[in-house]
Amino acid sequence: MATIGEAAKEYKSSKTMNIADLDKVSTDLQLVDDEFEFTDRVTGQPKKVQQEVIEIDEIKYRVPSTVKQQLQILLEDNPNLKFFKVKKTGEGMENTKYQVIPLME
Repeated sequence: MATIGEAAKEYKSSKTMNIADLDKVSTDLQLVDDEFEFTDRVTGQPKKVQQEVIEIDEIKYRVPSTVKQQLQILLEDNPNLKFFKVKKTGEGMENTKYQVIPLME
Protein backbone atom coordinates (compact mmCIF):
# COMPACT_ATOMS: atom_id res chain seq x y z
CA MET A 1 0.00 0.00 0.00
CA ALA A 2 1.33 3.46 -0.93
CA THR A 3 1.64 6.44 1.38
CA ILE A 4 -0.47 9.49 0.61
CA GLY A 5 2.71 11.28 -0.50
CA GLU A 6 3.60 8.50 -2.94
CA ALA A 7 0.05 8.41 -4.25
CA ALA A 8 0.06 12.19 -4.73
CA LYS A 9 3.27 12.02 -6.77
CA GLU A 10 1.70 9.41 -9.07
CA TYR A 11 -1.72 11.11 -9.29
CA LYS A 12 -2.96 12.11 -12.74
CA SER A 13 -6.05 14.28 -12.98
CA SER A 14 -8.88 12.96 -15.11
CA LYS A 15 -9.81 16.54 -16.02
CA THR A 16 -9.36 17.44 -19.67
CA MET A 17 -6.89 20.26 -20.22
CA ASN A 18 -6.98 22.82 -23.04
CA ILE A 19 -4.65 22.83 -26.04
CA ALA A 20 -3.65 26.37 -25.01
CA ASP A 21 -2.02 24.83 -21.91
CA LEU A 22 0.72 23.39 -24.14
CA ASP A 23 3.86 25.34 -25.11
CA LYS A 24 4.19 23.59 -28.46
CA VAL A 25 1.83 21.36 -30.46
CA SER A 26 2.75 19.09 -33.38
CA THR A 27 0.49 19.04 -36.42
CA ASP A 28 1.09 15.26 -36.54
CA LEU A 29 -0.81 14.49 -33.30
CA GLN A 30 -3.91 12.32 -33.65
CA LEU A 31 -7.24 14.07 -33.04
CA VAL A 32 -9.79 11.76 -31.39
CA ASP A 33 -13.43 12.04 -30.39
CA ASP A 34 -14.08 12.14 -26.66
CA GLU A 35 -17.11 12.46 -24.42
CA PHE A 36 -17.65 13.45 -20.83
CA GLU A 37 -20.67 13.68 -18.57
CA PHE A 38 -21.54 16.32 -16.00
CA THR A 39 -24.55 17.34 -13.95
CA ASP A 40 -26.35 20.44 -15.21
CA ARG A 41 -26.48 23.02 -12.41
CA VAL A 42 -29.91 24.29 -13.43
CA THR A 43 -31.78 21.06 -14.12
CA GLY A 44 -29.74 18.67 -12.00
CA GLN A 45 -29.82 16.24 -14.92
CA PRO A 46 -26.73 14.53 -16.35
CA LYS A 47 -25.53 15.89 -19.70
CA LYS A 48 -23.08 14.37 -22.17
CA VAL A 49 -20.71 16.61 -24.10
CA GLN A 50 -18.84 15.60 -27.24
CA GLN A 51 -15.39 17.08 -27.84
CA GLU A 52 -12.24 16.47 -29.85
CA VAL A 53 -8.97 15.98 -28.00
CA ILE A 54 -5.32 15.21 -28.48
CA GLU A 55 -3.61 13.02 -25.91
CA ILE A 56 -0.06 13.55 -24.64
CA ASP A 57 1.40 11.44 -21.81
CA GLU A 58 -2.08 10.11 -20.97
CA ILE A 59 -3.44 13.66 -20.54
CA LYS A 60 -6.27 14.82 -22.80
CA TYR A 61 -6.24 18.33 -24.27
CA ARG A 62 -9.43 19.74 -25.77
CA VAL A 63 -9.14 21.19 -29.28
CA PRO A 64 -11.77 23.89 -29.94
CA SER A 65 -13.18 24.11 -33.47
CA THR A 66 -11.86 27.68 -33.85
CA VAL A 67 -8.33 26.32 -33.40
CA LYS A 68 -8.92 23.82 -36.21
CA GLN A 69 -10.31 26.59 -38.44
CA GLN A 70 -7.29 28.84 -37.89
CA LEU A 71 -4.85 25.95 -38.33
CA GLN A 72 -6.53 25.07 -41.63
CA ILE A 73 -5.80 28.58 -42.94
CA LEU A 74 -2.17 28.39 -41.81
CA LEU A 75 -1.71 24.98 -43.45
CA GLU A 76 -3.15 26.25 -46.74
CA ASP A 77 -0.33 28.82 -46.91
CA ASN A 78 2.31 26.58 -45.33
CA PRO A 79 1.58 22.86 -45.81
CA ASN A 80 4.94 22.00 -44.21
CA LEU A 81 4.04 23.61 -40.88
CA LYS A 82 5.01 21.14 -38.13
CA PHE A 83 4.45 23.03 -34.86
CA PHE A 84 2.19 25.73 -33.48
CA LYS A 85 0.99 27.09 -30.17
CA VAL A 86 -2.37 28.45 -29.07
CA LYS A 87 -2.99 31.61 -27.04
CA LYS A 88 -6.24 31.76 -25.10
CA THR A 89 -7.83 34.98 -23.87
CA GLY A 90 -11.08 35.58 -22.02
CA GLU A 91 -13.19 33.30 -19.84
CA GLY A 92 -16.39 31.33 -20.33
CA MET A 93 -18.08 30.08 -23.46
CA GLU A 94 -19.00 33.51 -24.82
CA ASN A 95 -15.78 35.43 -24.14
CA THR A 96 -13.02 32.92 -24.86
CA LYS A 97 -10.90 33.59 -27.95
CA TYR A 98 -8.08 31.48 -29.38
CA GLN A 99 -5.15 32.57 -31.55
CA VAL A 100 -3.07 29.94 -33.36
CA ILE A 101 0.59 30.93 -33.73
CA PRO A 102 2.87 29.06 -36.15
CA LEU A 103 6.24 28.00 -34.70
CA MET A 104 9.52 27.27 -36.43
CA GLU A 105 11.03 23.82 -35.88
